[in-house]
Amino acid sequence: QVQLVESGGGLVQPGGSLRLSCTGYGFTFSDYGMTWYRRIPGKERELVALISTSLGAFYTDYADSVKGRFTISRDDAKNTVYLHMNSLKPEDTAVYYCNRRYSNLWGQGTQVTVSS
Repeated sequence: QVQLVESGGGLVQPGGSLRLSCTGYGFTFSDYGMTWYRRIPGKERELVALISTSLGAFYTDYADSVKGRFTISRDDAKNTVYLHMNSLKPEDTAVYYCNRRYSNLWGQGTQVTVSS
């Protein structure tokens, strides 16, 4: 079955760190770019980060709101993409979703709450 399974959300204090994971099943993971989105209550879904592959090289890009704090990476041997989140702020509180780029394949979402 083609699916994405996420893990790693939770409650963290401001300034803290979390790592989200998203593992792909049922498709050749290394053939696809991957993205992380988030949905903040009352706001539109936001593209947070993307990682694409081309001829063995990786390209990454980030929303301005997370640049310098979040890092996207991937381990194709584990069919997994990660979102490393540092210096978390209360405004980062959201449900985070991974997505296979240019497709309608989404993970189930994982809640990240930044609060003291």
